[in-house]
Amino acid sequence: MKTYFKNFLLCGLTGWCIECAYTGFTQLLQGNIKMTSTTSIWMFPIYGLAVFIIPVYSGIKNLHIFIRAWIYGVLIMSVEFITGSLLSLIDGCPWDYHYAAMNYNGLIRLDYFPLWMIAGLIFELLLCHRELIKNKLRH
Repeated sequence: MKTYFKNFLLCGLTGWCIECAYTGFTQLLQGNIKMTSTTSIWMFPIYGLAVFIIPVYSGIKNLHIFIRAWIYGVLIMSVEFITGSLLSLIDGCPWDYHYAAMNYNGLIRLDYFPLWMIAGLIFELLLCHRELIKNKLRH
């Protein structure tokens, strides 16, 4: 349980950092040299849910990396839709994709699917291959 809590914190912080970098660089591409980034406190526990990649990985680890990434993308978009729907009930959803052409109910963007696939692989690397990374750094 202690390890899952640590991994929950790791996922929450990692997600926050990735989101801040992404929104900041997006601002730069739009001409904002300040690279102002945005996120929400709500996002920390949502990103923390990536801890559940650990049991998913144990069931799919022998599949091709593309298939694993696709599964992660589907799971992440599902969590995004469910958490966004729940937060919308209290007018607390921090994102609104209604402006995007490939949105569904303003809660998910289908064009973000490849990004969520990559995010899933990043969380897999952080959570499931930590020992491999430690050993590589030692040598």
